[in-house]
Amino acid sequence: MNLKNWWLHSEQEVSRNLHTDSHRGLSRSEAQKRLQQFGHNQLLEQRKVSAFYLFFCQFSNFIVWVLIAAALIAGILKEWIDAFAIIIIVILNALLGFFQEYKAERSLSALRKMITRSSKVIRDGKLQTIPSKEIVPGDLILIEAGDHIPADGRFIRLFGLSTQEAALTGESIAIHKTADVLEGQDLAVGDKKNMGFLGTVAVSGKGYMIVTETGIQTELGKIASLLQQENEEQTPLQKHLQKLGLRLVWFCLGIVSLVFALGSVTGTPLIENLLISISLAVAAIPEGL
Repeated sequence: MNLKNWWLHSEQEVSRNLHTDSHRGLSRSEAQKRLQQFGHNQLLEQRKVSAFYLFFCQFSNFIVWVLIAAALIAGILKEWIDAFAIIIIVILNALLGFFQEYKAERSLSALRKMITRSSKVIRDGKLQTIPSKEIVPGDLILIEAGDHIPADGRFIRLFGLSTQEAALTGESIAIHKTADVLEGQDLAVGDKKNMGFLGTVAVSGKGYMIVTETGIQTELGKIASLLQQENEEQTPLQKHLQKLGLRLVWFCLGIVSLVFALGSVTGTPLIENLLISISLAVAAIPEGL
């Protein structure tokens, strides 16, 4: 499959590129070969993470460890105001991160529920109903009012078909589809009126669509892939702030070590010297962070 901008090409070009028949669809044997090649038409499944795990993951940051240590030391020294202030800040930070990640997990589950269980496919010239996960590129799909579109594809014959694409575009108004060739290399999803998309719904009419992408290659699949990326890309400002926080921590610890060393040289009793150094660390680190 060399074509990418399917909306720019005619029914004949799409059929030829996908090695399929725009009236009879794929043969059963060819469909099985493509299922082995492209995999099942489904979004990636990842191991479900519990809410407790997500919450405790928010404490896996070095600076958070330093703050917790400072809070414990402040409690030992009976500096209750400092201790409670630090703990509250750490918990609020953890809750914020937890709710962001939990919301992403829920969004991914919602995306998976948008995939219909079965679809009407024409193979060997016969209309049949198959599990949607077995749909492959090149399949000829019949879409009727009320159906969830099971994959991304190019509409080739339509009879008053309109679809609801709010899941992808945010637009609540139904889009009237066309089988005509469109112009424009960089059209937005909502402007690709001769294309159908996984997870959208047919609200009126009916039509035939040649599947062009399945699973994670679809527009919905790309969104799901972004949601389940483990390593979120940080902005340059976030990276600089993280580096600054670490530098502040080491700078404060260096000053504390210096004070402790000077106290030892000047003959300050060990316990008193240790308390002075710890108090300085508790006072300096949270404010610096």
